[in-house]
Amino acid sequence: MLPLRSRRRRAEAQRLLDLLNALGSTTFRQLLWQRASELDLTYAQSQVLFHVADNPGCHMGDVAKAFGVTLPAVTHIVDRLEEKQFLSRADDPADRRVYVLDLTRAGRALVQELHGLQMRGVEGVLRRMAAEDRQRVIKGLEALVDAATVAAKV
Repeated sequence: MLPLRSRRRRAEAQRLLDLLNALGSTTFRQLLWQRASELDLTYAQSQVLFHVADNPGCHMGDVAKAFGVTLPAVTHIVDRLEEKQFLSRADDPADRRVYVLDLTRAGRALVQELHGLQMRGVEGVLRRMAAEDRQRVIKGLEALVDAATVAAKV
């Protein structure tokens, strides 16, 4: 049998997973993915669009590293996004073996639209919470992200 501290930690981990899964299926996320599915946009494709929006001119290898996937997986996603005219891929002038990625005008508009849906959804949720609860959630999530970042480096 596990020690009490380990059982508590395991119970907390399970509760956190349950809460994150519940959050992931809430209405505001469903609205976002409803719009994405209208455009035949997968979750992975939307995440690559958001990443490239935050890191214009990034290399495909940077995207693979950011998501912990292989370069062929990113290539497949980028191929689809190019076909949909949301993303452009060009040779890096400094290294012709490397491709750099940028959003097209349509891609930038789509990212803005999807981000707007996310923001409106989260703002709607936050309006239903007391100010002190909002601050506790933010502080708690910051601590969670900090701990996860350190754990990923170990």
